[in-house]
Amino acid sequence: MIQESRCHVLNEKPENPRGRYVLYWMQQSQRAFYNHALEAAILKANKLDLPLVVVFGLMDNYPEATERHYAFMLDGLRDVQNDLADRGIKFVCVHNEPKEAALRFSDESACVVCDRGYLNHLRVWREEVADRAGVKVVEVETDLVVPIETASDRDEFAARTLRPKIHRVWKDYLVPLKTHKPRHESTRMHLKGDFDLNDPNSVLSRIQCIRDVKRSPLFKGGYHEADRRMKAFVEKRLRGYAEGRNEPADGHTSHMSPYLQYGQISPLDLALRVMDADVPQPDRDAYLEEMIVRRELAHNHTWFNRDYGQYRSLPEWSRRSLEKHCSDRRDPQYTREQLEQARTHDVYWNAAQMEMVVTGYMHNYMRMYWGKKILEWSATPQQAYETTLYLNNRYFLDGLNPNSYGNVGWIYGLHDRPWTERPIFGQTRYMNAAGLERKFDIGRYVEQVDRLCWDYLGKGLKQVSAKS
Repeated sequence: MIQESRCHVLNEKPENPRGRYVLYWMQQSQRAFYNHALEAAILKANKLDLPLVVVFGLMDNYPEATERHYAFMLDGLRDVQNDLADRGIKFVCVHNEPKEAALRFSDESACVVCDRGYLNHLRVWREEVADRAGVKVVEVETDLVVPIETASDRDEFAARTLRPKIHRVWKDYLVPLKTHKPRHESTRMHLKGDFDLNDPNSVLSRIQCIRDVKRSPLFKGGYHEADRRMKAFVEKRLRGYAEGRNEPADGHTSHMSPYLQYGQISPLDLALRVMDADVPQPDRDAYLEEMIVRRELAHNHTWFNRDYGQYRSLPEWSRRSLEKHCSDRRDPQYTREQLEQARTHDVYWNAAQMEMVVTGYMHNYMRMYWGKKILEWSATPQQAYETTLYLNNRYFLDGLNPNSYGNVGWIYGLHDRPWTERPIFGQTRYMNAAGLERKFDIGRYVEQVDRLCWDYLGKGLKQVSAKS
């Protein structure tokens, strides 16, 4: 079902009656299944008795993106190309800025359908395409369960303020999406792209990007890998999720965040799988809370607060409280370089940093501790915020997206409440190593990361963190 609230007409231009095809400009939602924008484009093409063409713009030097990010995305685009071909749909990958790719193929289209992006530059791309294209442009939202303006019309204070708004309407959106068959096959159309995505390593060698962060040895991208991982999670690890998800050394996580980041799998698809699972209700509820309410809270923030990613976007109470303690003594202090190289006195923090550096992943609870310590060890809260966001976006596979800005902002008070006032932290939430030791088998987590370092770096945590 494609709800009307998912669809937004971006300009007032007519459809082109002489168009050769309907164009779906794919950018955010990089998948051929459970994609409302794709299904809407197929329905439009069938209505106009035209074939459907899908175009993707693969640009050099996407802001802050590393070889790790590009490699993961290219795995997914290979799946898109092949899965669309199986559905009789032409996929064209162009070596250009996404907006220019869309405009290049809009000239011969009857109309353009696009998916929705939630960051400032992604919104500007869509606005420019709508302005410059000679045909009607329709945006279809498909990477959230509840469309963003349906859930709320403001930057929400916290999960507790957004949760009831989502719960009030989510039954209308937690419904399966029907797959439609294109009336006309388009795979033989003479529309040439710039890449053969069946060889993603070759494509990667042609892309300009930050090269010193290599692909993750543990995570392969794409819909089919996401599907495999999610099936295993539902079968083996969803049971017990409510209690086990916060234990860093255990595997009660789905690892879906990177796949959601690139739109390689649908949050609606994941939600329906969890709702149908034969596990206790608290486990289902806990997963849906994280995957819908908490994730969509971060998207709400980047949509309604155009200053996201800037220290000034934090709540006034937290900035005032942190700045009140700017002159507090900080001992130790670490430079960005020392933090990046995991050269601190804290073995738990070093383990979390190296898990991220090596794999592109860090357990969610350790992310919170990791960020809080950067705040504690930096000269100012402003410097700490910038360092946290830099490391987050550089190494995490699920960096560079709304969750990045939501997760990092939370360290500094976003979507949280004032707590007991402390040195350095002010009224923002405090975390320490004793809490890790009290709540978790943190030694087992450190041992796991130590093995990772030996396997992929040829040296253990102690050697990595040794002073040079």
